[in-house]
Amino acid sequence: MLDFISFSLLDFLDILLVAVLLYYVYNLLRGTVAIPIVIGISILALVWQVTSTLKMEMISNILGTLIGTGVIAILIVFQPEIRKFLLMLGSSKFTSKKGLIDRFKFLKTEISSEIDGKSIAKACFDLSSTKTGLLIVLERINSLDFVRQEADIMNAEVNTVILESIFFRNSPLHDGAVIIKDNFITATRAVLPLSSSSLPPRYGLRHRAAVGVSERTDCVCLVVSEETGGVSYVKNGEIITVANYSQLVEKINIDFS
Repeated sequence: MLDFISFSLLDFLDILLVAVLLYYVYNLLRGTVAIPIVIGISILALVWQVTSTLKMEMISNILGTLIGTGVIAILIVFQPEIRKFLLMLGSSKFTSKKGLIDRFKFLKTEISSEIDGKSIAKACFDLSSTKTGLLIVLERINSLDFVRQEADIMNAEVNTVILESIFFRNSPLHDGAVIIKDNFITATRAVLPLSSSSLPPRYGLRHRAAVGVSERTDCVCLVVSEETGGVSYVKNGEIITVANYSQLVEKINIDFS
């Protein structure tokens, strides 16, 4: 009887790793339509385990067959989330001089980076006042080279004047997105993958592009609408309306400090 309740260090490690995995899966799926699907699959798996334990062979076999043949369907349904998860693992930079634990950041979702949030936020609200469209992508851990390779490469330190001149209506660089990494503008006129998610009609192509790239990577996007002048902060596929300059600076500092 005591063997049934024995608890070893390996059991603790097993539980800890499962908890970390579930934490990252939740962060990937949070705010998406995938959450109800995960709940449904979990309920199905739980019923299967109960019927197997109670030796209810007929229903257990049926559920086991459904779960076994449903693996391919799950891979198709969760393709964007699986891709993002693998990108996150693949870009953890295990070989960095800063060390494995510091770079992998198991329990931290924010990424330390030198970003001039004040200059970026000022550019956003200056352009917002004139209803000039803007789309900025702030790169974090996941590489955006797959977007940058088709864009116009630039290597300029971030400042308000440069950002405003790029998105000026008569500028040849204003179409597409600007990519910023480590406080440097690394690309302009970048074409982003569009989201296939259902968005409210008030959101245009800039918002759909921002949602699309933030669904595939861990980047943060800033959008200024040409129609309303509204400023949006996009992260993990979620669009957050920003009311003022101070709020935007605070959000940038939280995610990049």
